[in-house]
Amino acid sequence: MKRADLTEKILDIKREKGWTWKYICEEIGGMSPVLVVGALMGQMKLVKPLADKAAKLFGLSENEKRMLNEVPYRGTQMPPTDPLIYRFFEMVMVNSPAWKALIEEEFGDGIMSAIDFDMVMERLPNEKGDRVKIIMSGKFLPYKYYGNEEGIPAYGFKED
Repeated sequence: MKRADLTEKILDIKREKGWTWKYICEEIGGMSPVLVVGALMGQMKLVKPLADKAAKLFGLSENEKRMLNEVPYRGTQMPPTDPLIYRFFEMVMVNSPAWKALIEEEFGDGIMSAIDFDMVMERLPNEKGDRVKIIMSGKFLPYKYYGNEEGIPAYGFKED
């Protein structure tokens, strides 16, 4: 079985049972719903205790449970073709030069981690149509200036 096959099986069971992602995440618990859904969709891994819960919930085999605990091959084709996913891609393409400039001005020479990272999504009621609010928080990781001489900073933190 390939990981994509397990994702399809999980989606079939979800559909058959009429479960919501909210229900599934409450049953499995243990970490952010974004990570739980991501794991069930094949983009993240579940730690063993959560893989056990997911396997029981979905009635998965031992091998399928183990597959949920494996580090997956992550990512999607670029540019994405799904309209909702493409809008995220578009937000990054359009706004990332400004995000980069603002982050570097505030923190220095480095990146925002997508691994040491948190994300929260919520629905905001609005008379013109509800809004999606996403809050992302990633650890700042400064570039390391290896081979630096004495008196030269070793990391790209903001210089005063």
